[in-house]
Amino acid sequence: MNKSNIILIGFMGVGKGTIARSLVKNSSMFAIDTDDLIESMENQKIKKIFEVNGEAYFRTLEKKCALWLENNIKENTIISTGGGFYKQDNIKQIGKIIYLQSSFDGIINRIKNSENAQKKLKKRPLLQNIEEAKKLFDIRVSEYEAIADITVNVENQNIIDITNEILKNI
Repeated sequence: MNKSNIILIGFMGVGKGTIARSLVKNSSMFAIDTDDLIESMENQKIKKIFEVNGEAYFRTLEKKCALWLENNIKENTIISTGGGFYKQDNIKQIGKIIYLQSSFDGIINRIKNSENAQKKLKKRPLLQNIEEAKKLFDIRVSEYEAIADITVNVENQNIIDITNEILKNI
């Protein structure tokens, strides 16, 4: 396992990408986003991949992405992941796993209060049905907790405090 890599996990919309960018600004690390890698591999947005090929196909792409990360990203990288990426069998071989924890309502409020809120909601296929998304969230919380090396509560926290807490723990 390469513990110098940091893998940010958590439910969609929790702020993994935002926190990854802040960590890059405040450290000597680089950042990669798994959804961006998948979009590049397919030359298609995540939403379109779900629409055209379905969730099972998307999960296959995540597996391919995880294998690529394990074989090619050796150190000093922050990896921001999609909400379901934590299920990859080799995730512990890629790096140290940090679970960004928030309540479901905290995540929805974060998205709704952000710039381009409608765009952010629209690009997340699994958030199109809030009741189903809440059920998925409830299932994933214990799974996130079980796999995480470190848990950081991000609800109602400012980005600098979150960044500092992560840097202190790594």
